Amino acid sequence: MVISPLLFTYMDYFTLVFGSIFACVFLLFLSKRNKKLPPGPIQLPIIGNLFHLLGAKPHISLANLAKIYGPIMSLKLGQITTIVISSSTMAKQVLQKQDQAFSNRFIPNALQAHNHSKFSVTWLPVSPTWRTLRRILNSNILSLTKLDSNQHLRSQKVELKDVIWNIVAEAGKPNLVDFFPILENIDPQRIRRNMDIHFGKLFVLFDGLINERLEEKRRNNSEKNDVLEVFLKIREENSEEIDQNHINSLLLDIFIGGTDTTTSTVEWAMAEILRQPEIRKKVQAELAEVVGKGKPIEEDDVSRLPYLQCIVKETLRMHPPVPFLLPRKVEQDVELCDYIIPKGSQVLVNVWAIGRDSALWEEPLVFKPERFWSSELDVRGKDFELIPFGAGRRICPGLPLAALRMVPVMVGSLLNSFNWKLEEGINPEELDMEEKFGITLAKACPLRAITSPI
Repeated sequence: MVISPLLFTYMDYFTLVFGSIFACVFLLFLSKRNKKLPPGPIQLPIIGNLFHLLGAKPHISLANLAKIYGPIMSLKLGQITTIVISSSTMAKQVLQKQDQAFSNRFIPNALQAHNHSKFSVTWLPVSPTWRTLRRILNSNILSLTKLDSNQHLRSQKVELKDVIWNIVAEAGKPNLVDFFPILENIDPQRIRRNMDIHFGKLFVLFDGLINERLEEKRRNNSEKNDVLEVFLKIREENSEEIDQNHINSLLLDIFIGGTDTTTSTVEWAMAEILRQPEIRKKVQAELAEVVGKGKPIEEDDVSRLPYLQCIVKETLRMHPPVPFLLPRKVEQDVELCDYIIPKGSQVLVNVWAIGRDSALWEEPLVFKPERFWSSELDVRGKDFELIPFGAGRRICPGLPLAALRMVPVMVGSLLNSFNWKLEEGINPEELDMEEKFGITLAKACPLRAITSPI
């Protein structure tokens, strides 16, 4: 039998092409196998790693696990793959360098009550609607010019305390539905139903305020200079950008985001100051020299009170308002530092752990405002060693109001208007500083102190 040289050439060519394709596919397969989930602890059937979060302080449990498995770690919380970030380097990767891939939120079931998450600037995915609402907040409410012009309005308040606290309490509860979405229609802990009730109360109140304002405008043909007026004016000019649902959810975001977080930070700051009398004397001396002893503190005074600013930064380092940044969700597989983060995973950034990382901070468990004297570190989202409000496009929009104005003014006013001492029989070093985990990181035992006017 004679074999044609031409046929042999065709066979060689076929073998070469087929072999090349096979090699490429094989190498691609190997590369995919090498790109795996980040390391993490052993998972149990059904519950996965939920047992690692048993107890009252999951932020501490996850920080301890990160010491074993590293700054990027994977867990299975029920049905949900969860990636935990525990270092400033990894946080920068997620929140800045790959911000787009990690920009959407993982929405807790409780916050879907009354369809709130579909209209909320906090929970909406990055989209034209989200950009519009964010622009409205930044330009018309939280810009420096608007904050200055509305300073007098912040002395007025509505007693919405009970409803707000009920919402915060429900949102802070571990919810089985968030770990096992299959239980959504059952709502075994009634958290979603309770949130429907609490949200409904607020939305009825907001609707009433809006209708009252519209009637007042109709009768008097006058305008007020406040947040509600801004929202109504924008709705009137372009109803396609913002409607009643958006206004209700924006007001809810403002009330929830600016209430418990601010009061908790002020309480932590005062507790730390009362634990160290030398810090109290130092900041009161600064207040007396710059503002005048016993005089009220204005927002404009804060820039001239550097030690008070250091105290606020140190408080936010050790006691961030929320221990984890609001969870992110990846909408497709994402490669992160040679690992694959699977589509649908939630990503938690443990800012509590970053603020106490001994690789970043000298004596991280000591409250020492002086560490910021000669430091350029700030809380505005550019220094990932200190990101209590997050970073990137989803940074907390209320940062300019809370961290840079309200907290320093409140702490400074308390210190400049009153003398402070702990209850009888309690030494400063014995003050209980245990944390209570929830949607915010509050003191487990509320601060009790005795005051007298200056």
